[in-house]
Amino acid sequence: MADENATPNKGGFTAREALFYHETIRPGKLEIVATKPMTSQRDLSLAYSPGVAVPVEAIAADPSLAARYTVKGNLVAVISNGTAILGLGNLGALASKPVMEGKAVLFKRFADVDSIDIELATEDPEAFINAVALMEPTFGGINLEDIKAPECFIIEAALRERMNIPVMHDDQHGTAIITAAGLLNACHITGRDFKDVKVVVNGAGAAAIACTALIKAMGVRHENVIMCDRSGPITPGREGVDQWKSAHAVATTATSLEEALVGADIFLGLSAAGALKPEWVRKMADKPIIFAMANPVPEIMPDEAKAVRPDAIIATGRSDFPNQVNNVLGFPFIFRGALDVQATTINEEMKVAAAHAIAELARRQVPEEVASAYGKNHKFGTDYIIPAPFDPRLIEVVSSAVAKAAMDSGVAQARIEDFEAYRIQLRSRLNPTTSVLSGVYEVAKANPKRMVFAEAEEEVVLRAAIQFRDFGYGTPILVGRTKAVLDKLHQLSVGDPGSFEIQNSADSEHVPAMVDYLYKRLQRRGYTERDVRRMVNQDRNVFASLLVALGHGDGIITGMTRTFAQTVREVNLVLDHKQGALPFGIHMMIGKNHTTFLADTTINERPNSAELAHIAKETAAVARRMGHEPRVAFLSYSTFGNPSGQWLTSIREAVAILDQEDPGFEYEGEMAPDAALNPKVMALYPFSRLSGPANVLIMPGLQSANLSAKLLRELGSNATIGPMLIGMEKPVQIVPMTASVPDVLTLAVLAGAGIVG
Repeated sequence: MADENATPNKGGFTAREALFYHETIRPGKLEIVATKPMTSQRDLSLAYSPGVAVPVEAIAADPSLAARYTVKGNLVAVISNGTAILGLGNLGALASKPVMEGKAVLFKRFADVDSIDIELATEDPEAFINAVALMEPTFGGINLEDIKAPECFIIEAALRERMNIPVMHDDQHGTAIITAAGLLNACHITGRDFKDVKVVVNGAGAAAIACTALIKAMGVRHENVIMCDRSGPITPGREGVDQWKSAHAVATTATSLEEALVGADIFLGLSAAGALKPEWVRKMADKPIIFAMANPVPEIMPDEAKAVRPDAIIATGRSDFPNQVNNVLGFPFIFRGALDVQATTINEEMKVAAAHAIAELARRQVPEEVASAYGKNHKFGTDYIIPAPFDPRLIEVVSSAVAKAAMDSGVAQARIEDFEAYRIQLRSRLNPTTSVLSGVYEVAKANPKRMVFAEAEEEVVLRAAIQFRDFGYGTPILVGRTKAVLDKLHQLSVGDPGSFEIQNSADSEHVPAMVDYLYKRLQRRGYTERDVRRMVNQDRNVFASLLVALGHGDGIITGMTRTFAQTVREVNLVLDHKQGALPFGIHMMIGKNHTTFLADTTINERPNSAELAHIAKETAAVARRMGHEPRVAFLSYSTFGNPSGQWLTSIREAVAILDQEDPGFEYEGEMAPDAALNPKVMALYPFSRLSGPANVLIMPGLQSANLSAKLLRELGSNATIGPMLIGMEKPVQIVPMTASVPDVLTLAVLAGAGIVG
């Protein structure tokens, strides 16, 4: 069993956290959800007998209709026998299941492709081939994964021959496509042409052979590529070389990797840690291109290569260095495009198209929301030759390129007539919030903050604090009784509880300064020094807020043990509002294809017109930071005066204020929710300034806002983030008393990354 107390690995988490993630809520990472209503007898009759007979007969008459009437047209199987698991080796089919589940989740997350993992308990290629081939009627595509060489070559070739649906071994071709895209851009930057470059490939496994084959298909000349394995360069007639390696044999006088690298333009490493020595890098051509993709430790660390060759362009397989070669940039979108035209295979033309599309995307200006989410302005250059994995444009750029290549090469059974409409459809499949949130976590890791967890004796809070540290988002400061917190850490199997900073008001060295600071702040507001001392010693929210006010922490997470209103009052004793700001709360409701922002859901009972306008502008700014173009609706029971009433003046005046300011986003009101969200109702008001359904809903008062947010959270199927507190001088987030560990962690990361607050 994995050592649960192990120190964090390169991903920033311990075995304990990984196991907790996979078992919490429900075991594993997948579930099956019906896409049609199943609430009435009529629904059941249509879904099964007798209604199901109609599509059965239609498919029997025309098999291509299976993609129209069943999930086959959007279903990919992720299949492995576990003989080469993620660099862990041959651990068997069952042990590969967490990886295959993870791959299936990535298909859904990045390209809205439904996917099922299948683990086959056989190492016999023929048995594996027969089992997969028999499943062709079920799936629209087959993603082979973690199968050792040379069996992976045999299996893929046989299945591609026997099956009339796309089959791809991602360890080979996914890696090859992203690598080729990065090499295209590295050559572009250094003024090289594929037909002239000299390449040295170190490693002769499945990925290395696929990478080599693809770059040759894209113009690199066969005689300019030297492939090396453990025995050195592969040359014609060398003993012990199988048919797949021998296809890349070339005549050379070099007898070692070191000799092969003399004057080389490109080093392509898919081998082992430390295989490339710094002194060998010196012998490469000017502006060398180094792709060191061994995982988890590359053939050479980027800083070592840069030390001897500052002019080098370097890529690795790791996310903590620039230019990560990450297969998630490719496989979801390649299958998306292939499925959408019912391709019978994934051919060379489709792979080349994907590589060019990914390369060209990296050269485009990065959208503001992506740059904001990552905390830096990605710009095409030596440290940005491959797009960020969470760039939301990948689905439309890569999928459409693959679909077009399938059509042009004659392997598509369906056609896309309007590619602009297709790109719009692809964009609508995904919610941009999910991409931006992923980037926010990277921002937090790049700029770690000291986050005060005010209720560290609560298990939910403590688990979130542990994850906040283990995943590298920052340093948690745990507020609570020292022994109680340490006991909880032991109960949670934390191997190094003493390494956490615990702040206890009973013995903190900061208490005298806290009392002095708070008394000066409150002495003219009816508080005695004794009152202040008692609050500092007994109220964790006051104590935690003072840690931040005095610079011992960067932000606060609290709320698990007290109501929102009480918590706000306690925090306000210590911290002020931002200058000119109005504190308020936002709930973010995240669906599959959309996100809706509701405000103010927590603080202002009856905001006036100026306050409503302010809330609208600030909420629109949050929506933009989360990747959305704001469309703001001021909600009411009335739609443009029908029915009339006494509570509409403040809303109308808020709209008038924005009219005078020209805030740079769409807004409209007063309007009922259906007039803001339902296109059919919106069509009744052609004069409305909203170009589509609103995604920012400004409520007329706290009662309606809070009721709406909580009803949607309890009755809806969407994920909810919030309430997110906006407008405080320091990052303060108050979680619901019913919050889960992910809820607490998400708000802590958002606060630390500066997205909310």
